[in-house]
Amino acid sequence: MAFQLSPGVEIKEFDLTSVIPTIATTPAGYVGFFQWGPVDQRILIQSEKELESVFGKAHSSIDLATSWYIVSNFLSYGGSLITVRSVSTGDDNATDSSDTDGVLIKNRQDYESQFTAQNVSYSGYTFKFAAKYPGELGNSLKVVVVDGIDPNTNSTGTWETYTDVYGIPGTSSYASTINASAKDEIHVIVIDEDGKWTGTAGTILEAFTNISKASDGKLPDGTTNFWRSVVNNRSQYVWVGNKETTGYSTASGSTSWDSVVSTTQGFKSLSTLKEYSLDAGSMTTTVGSTQEGQIVASFTSQFGNAEEIDVSLLIAGNMTAANAKSIMNIASLRQDCIAFISPVAVTLVEKSRQGNTEIVNYLKTYRETLGSSSYGVLDGNAKYQYDRFNDRFIYVPLCGDIAGCCVRTDNAKEPWYSPAGYDRGRINNIVKLVWNPTKAERDTLYKNNINPVVSFQGSGAILFGDKTLQTKASAFDRINVRRLFNVLEKTIATAAKFQLFEFNDAFTRAQFRQLVEPFLREVQGKRGVSSYGVVCDETNNTPSVIDQNQFVADIFVAPARSINFIRLNFIATPTGVTFAEFGG
Repeated sequence: MAFQLSPGVEIKEFDLTSVIPTIATTPAGYVGFFQWGPVDQRILIQSEKELESVFGKAHSSIDLATSWYIVSNFLSYGGSLITVRSVSTGDDNATDSSDTDGVLIKNRQDYESQFTAQNVSYSGYTFKFAAKYPGELGNSLKVVVVDGIDPNTNSTGTWETYTDVYGIPGTSSYASTINASAKDEIHVIVIDEDGKWTGTAGTILEAFTNISKASDGKLPDGTTNFWRSVVNNRSQYVWVGNKETTGYSTASGSTSWDSVVSTTQGFKSLSTLKEYSLDAGSMTTTVGSTQEGQIVASFTSQFGNAEEIDVSLLIAGNMTAANAKSIMNIASLRQDCIAFISPVAVTLVEKSRQGNTEIVNYLKTYRETLGSSSYGVLDGNAKYQYDRFNDRFIYVPLCGDIAGCCVRTDNAKEPWYSPAGYDRGRINNIVKLVWNPTKAERDTLYKNNINPVVSFQGSGAILFGDKTLQTKASAFDRINVRRLFNVLEKTIATAAKFQLFEFNDAFTRAQFRQLVEPFLREVQGKRGVSSYGVVCDETNNTPSVIDQNQFVADIFVAPARSINFIRLNFIATPTGVTFAEFGG
């Protein structure tokens, strides 16, 4: 209550324990082409095993395999990656029928938006089953539907093979309480028909047994046992399409599949086992300008809104400079992450055959197209590594590795440390580099804000630069400073949100300072800044500012700088000299 009208004790509680929240600094974002997995959906990947489980193995196409290894390389540094699969126009899911225009089902949301009806045919499509995701890998799938037909009249040996393993479908316990002869059960079995999934043709991938034709079918625990829901919810490989319309036994019941259990009639039963081999799954295996445009569009839709998705690193490699610039612009607009860009690996290899001068000229031209931004980082090399899925060696851009060095830095130190050098800049999983720039070539690259990656004897390949793409000479032309401010701005802005709709008075301003100053003091103690200052009082919150419903805080930070140049002076002296004379 606002005021007490009679004597009494009123208790109020005030929370003055607010602190600056901890902000995650290493989630990265990437869009690429893979041979399996949901499309246009953000998936958090934390290990190579998870990468293979969700997006399949590295494709035989080098263009597609490159996407896989960029992700794999980043993960090897200990980070997690929000990964998005893109597809090209014309890519389709494999199905059991030849739908005229093909079938593209990108993800679950797309499936549900196209095929929401459970009890009617899916208008415009004829398929009974479709591969879960687009791509050729779906062509290896076969779906078998086993019904509980009378074994005395069945002559299909394959039917007996499955029923010997899984039993003969009958009437579920739920249906039997309504109609003891409902005959609502079936088995749905998914098989690796061609062996592309497991290496052995005919391997059973998953089996959904004793599931119900009844839309109201339930298990004893109350969860659904409706065959369509069970397969769609639990299968890693297929979606359900239209129900079967032919091949029913004349001696079976008359209730159609996907209906509720009838008290008088049993469900229709298939007169024999049904097998559905999936085919016509397709995917584009080369990445050209059109495909790069789709990558940029996916980056924009999936990572363009900082309020919707939190990332600190964007990985944008192996594409033309114009498209890479579009991704860097996303980071620049967000102002809370950095885009890590690599030149096209195959072009670097081609230029290397013409000599190092051609490589330098290509990199300079590539860099000029990108323009100036402290939210972009460009490396100048690619690495040769083993592709274990296809038993070959391929060249892969280093963007995943350079972003990975930032993750290593976060784990070992803090985001405001440089990711370069012998300690934190080592490149993983490498056989060799495309080229090994000399000191003079490194000077040219670095002058153009291109970070060299160099192989030193006894040390391996090392990130040997920590510049951003900002051309103006300032603290923000270094990766560690840009990342420092990203962390500070994101963290303090998160805390500042709680000042919204409060009064702009001395109490609120003091409370804000008490939040920010301990945080900056902690960053200073961890060597992120050499000094700082916070001004949030009546000097910058003047009556005019207050009358405009604004709140102003000026935060001054002197960032710590990374060492890029070391000078060692060795001085020969005569015998008997006292070193104190030289200040030693």
